[in-house]
Amino acid sequence: MLRTLRLMRKSCIISGLLVLFLFFSNIMKAQSGNTFQDVENLLNDALFYSDKYITPATDAAVYQAASGWITSPKKRKLWDVTLGLHSNIFFVPKRDRSFEIKNSDFSFFQIEGGATSTTVPTALGGDSLEYLVGDLDGGQIRLKTPEGVSQETIFYPYLQGSVALWHGTEVVVKYSPKTKLKRGDYQVYGFGLKHNVSQYFKVLESKKIHFSGLIAYSKEDISFDFISIPTQFGSLGINRLNGLVDTWQFQLNGSKEFKNFELMGGLIVNASKFEYIVGGPKGEIEEIIPLQDILNKKLEQISKNKTNVIGEISGRYQIKKVFLQPVIGFGKFVNTNFSVQYEF
Repeated sequence: MLRTLRLMRKSCIISGLLVLFLFFSNIMKAQSGNTFQDVENLLNDALFYSDKYITPATDAAVYQAASGWITSPKKRKLWDVTLGLHSNIFFVPKRDRSFEIKNSDFSFFQIEGGATSTTVPTALGGDSLEYLVGDLDGGQIRLKTPEGVSQETIFYPYLQGSVALWHGTEVVVKYSPKTKLKRGDYQVYGFGLKHNVSQYFKVLESKKIHFSGLIAYSKEDISFDFISIPTQFGSLGINRLNGLVDTWQFQLNGSKEFKNFELMGGLIVNASKFEYIVGGPKGEIEEIIPLQDILNKKLEQISKNKTNVIGEISGRYQIKKVFLQPVIGFGKFVNTNFSVQYEF
């Protein structure tokens, strides 16, 4: 009998421990599920915000890369070389410096202070004093909304060169070093082929009227300081946002010569593919979840293709073998370009 009582007592203890184990396991699973749902909501909010924040800047990057490809539509002699130093100035329109957010836009964050909506800067905007708050596994997340470049004009220099080939064709190459912006960087490079069309119409050549077409490819890389969020799990590591733009450009330019001055006009149609990635040092949360990889996968959802139609006017003045040329590109944005070129 004593032995039986001992066995029953031992069985009860084991059963009790098993029940406690299952109870706490369910609690932990619930907490884990809630935590991962919170992270999922946070990522969805970051995706929404990323799109609104960086899209005006990548749209503007297309305009910055489009101007000045054709310095002259004239047919050049075989192996003629033109080298130019270009300075590009982009004017940031007020409409693209900010956007409105509402509490209803978010599933994790809310606007701090009880407001239901507020205005925050895009990557092309200024400073921000707004905060978003959310709760992650019982701990508050407080986020200062990202700031913009705080520049009404964006300037970057680049080098461009061309070499004349056979039958009125030229190869054109442009390259800019990485240009430091306030809270960001910008870089563009590319190449193109230009072909003179007016050579097939002698009447145009005799009147010093020139036409040429261009097909070009350019790569724009624009990056901004994004958001740094400290949590009880450590930093999230999404403090850098890059916009990568691949653009194919088709262009037709015409010009008329007046002694040392050449007046030009052009029509540009370009097709761009936009992709976005977050980068920078990975956060401590990567020990629990590969957050950067997950967010970059989500950012594929806002990748897009766009077509732009851009007008261009310019004038080119010759001083011996040196040429001075201002260019204005216009459409959704206005972009200006000034270059000093040397031909040999």
